[in-house]
This record gives sequence, structure tokens and C-alpha cells, in this order.
Amino acid sequence: MHELSIAHSLVELAVEAAENTGMKRVQALYLKLGVLSGVVKESLEFSFDVVIEGTPLEGARLVIEDVPVQVFCSDCQEAHILPEPFPMRCPVCGTRTGQVLEGRELELYALEGGEENAGDDIKSPDR
Repeated sequence: MHELSIAHSLVELAVEAAENTGMKRVQALYLKLGVLSGVVKESLEFSFDVVIEGTPLEGARLVIEDVPVQVFCSDCQEAHILPEPFPMRCPVCGTRTGQVLEGRELELYALEGGEENAGDDIKSPDR
């Protein structure tokens, strides 16, 4: 289950980012997760809850934004969101396409901080 190692990496990134920005407490991590990322959302959520126990992020939420597959159709000359990831065909004209514009993301894009326990600094788990 590679979601466990991904969750661990997210925690490390969030702790480092919080330290670098002077954030005292992290309440939420915001993640973009593409349909084609190869990550099972439910497994990642479970793994995140396990990994944050005993860390400075304990109690934080993982907010996941699902990113659908968006492809470029060479016949229509337009980008289209696919209702389902497969088959990779333009939903308008049916032309096959492999030009994926979005849907592979696995991106930690924001942290939400709070003032609770403002006297406690975020410390990385190794310190």
C-alpha cells in the first residue's frame, strides 16, 4: 500500500512548510488528487489518519480535491473533461486521445493554520 508512504511524505512536507512559514498549528492540508494518479483516495485518508498520530499534525484534516481527467481533442481543438477516465475518447466527437492535460495530480497545494496552542511551535518528528 503505497498510500502509507505518500501520507508520510505529506506529513513531512507539511511540517517543513509550517516551520518555514512560522505557522504554529496546522489544521488542514489541501491536496489535489487526480483520477489517474494511481492513489486510492480512501486508503490515503486512512493512512493519513494513522501517520499523523503522535506528530505535530495530530488532529489535522486532509482535504482532498478530486481532479477529473481532462484531455485535448485534436479534432475538436478543445479541452474536454471525461465523464469516466476510460476509454480515452473525446466526449464530444469520440476521437481517441492520449493528450492528458489534467488528472494525474498528486499535489499538496495549501496548509490551513490556526491559533490553538499558539505557544507550541511545530517541530518535526525527528527533533
